[in-house]
Order: sequence, then C-alpha cells, then structure tokens
Amino acid sequence: MTSFISSPIRNEERFARLEDPGSDFPFYNGVPVSVSKGQWFFVMAMVVAGFLLLASPIDWPDGAFWKFLPAILMPGLPLIALAYVAPGYWKTIFGKVGGREVKLMFGFALLNIVVSMIVGAIVMALFGTTPNGTAAELGGLDTAGKIAFFAKTIPQLLGEEVITLLPFLALLQWFSKGFGMGRKGAIICAWVITSVIFGLIHLPTYDWNLIQCVVVIGSARMMLTLPWILTKNIWVSTGAHIVNDWLLLVMTLLGASLVGKV
Repeated sequence: MTSFISSPIRNEERFARLEDPGSDFPFYNGVPVSVSKGQWFFVMAMVVAGFLLLASPIDWPDGAFWKFLPAILMPGLPLIALAYVAPGYWKTIFGKVGGREVKLMFGFALLNIVVSMIVGAIVMALFGTTPNGTAAELGGLDTAGKIAFFAKTIPQLLGEEVITLLPFLALLQWFSKGFGMGRKGAIICAWVITSVIFGLIHLPTYDWNLIQCVVVIGSARMMLTLPWILTKNIWVSTGAHIVNDWLLLVMTLLGASLVGKV
C-alpha cells in the first residue's frame, strides 16, 4: 500500500474527537499529489457510469459472472479512473485492517442501526415510509440464492462507499480551494451534500419517497461516513456498511421465519 505524509494541520482545523491524530484526507490539498478540476470531473463521470451500470435495467446474460459484473464495475470504474489521474497514489484511500478497524466496523454499524431506527420511527409517524423490497426478494430465494445474494453485496457496498467518498474528496477540494473555506467547514459541507445525494439515489428503491430518502437514508449515510472521517480508511466504512446491511437483512429473514412458524 502506498503511504504518504499528510501536511500539518492546526488543531483548530481538526475535529479533535472525530479524527485520528495525524491523519488527513488525500488529494484535496495537493498531498500526496494534486488532482485538477478536469481530472476530478473524469473521476466523477466514472462514478456516475459505475452507478448507472448497476442501477439501470440492463438485460445481462445469465450466469454468475454476469450477475456479479455490475456490482464489481460500480467501484471498479471510479477506482480505475482515480488510478489514472493519481498513478501510484489511488491506494491512499485504503488503509490497514486490524483489530481496531474491525471493532470500529461493528461499532459504527450498531450505532447506525440505532440512529436509523430512531429517525425512521419519527419519519414513519409523521410522514409514512415505504418498505425496502430487497428483504422480500431475498426471502424468496433458496439457500444457494441467498448465499450468492450476500456475496454480491460485498462489491456492491464497496461501490456505494466509493461513489460516496470520492465525491466527498472532490467537494472537499472544491470548497477549500475554490471557495477558500476552512477545513472544518469544507468537511461538513462535503459530508452533508454526499449524504443527501446518497439518499436521493435511493429514490427508486423507496417508491420516490423523498422525505424518507433524504432524512432516513441520508442520516444513515452520515453515520456510515463517520468512520471514514475518523480513519480516512475506506475499508472501515465499507466494513461498517456491510455489517449494517447484513445484520438488518438477517434480522428481517429471522423475523419472517418466526412469523411463518406462528
């Protein structure tokens, strides 16, 4: 893995309790390498392309390879683009995975589930919510199908992190350099905007329920971005995302199984 030395950050520019000491985001301030506006535009185009390949109703051929291909291309295309504009340094968004990182994955996943349930309950009471059809689809699969479904979510959820956190870095650079905003303000703006966008891309999944997507899914995204802000390690936020979704799916399957036995 390529390592780099981040530029010094004054204490007042850092979220002391939200960021690991000595860590910083790559690229936005020219470290370890500068990425131009045009280069970021190319990366963002690949972010959109990766998402559309997964989300569009493309009639892929039968076979396990073709079923996994869109989920693999979702993170693959943006990462290839990042490797093209920042050769040798694209791996800086990844970090080591040890005991602390695994604990953070589970901790943030559980935190997100609690926050999502609270926010979801409030939104349901005030505006109503639309159920996610994924659980029903999963329940109709046989054992082999369920295993394949869970396996496919691994590259897909990495993809969701990639298409969220690469725009985060682009916006961080845009706000800090283009608008002369302070580091803290730029982080908050990038954090909120990418969370709202993440909610909006889930509109078709939740029958175009705007409030649910922006408030519930957006707040969940904010929680899942926290481990990225803390560690600058996309593996940690990806792991938290996988643990979060798998726990929710397993709980749904178990609940449906218990209801079926009553």
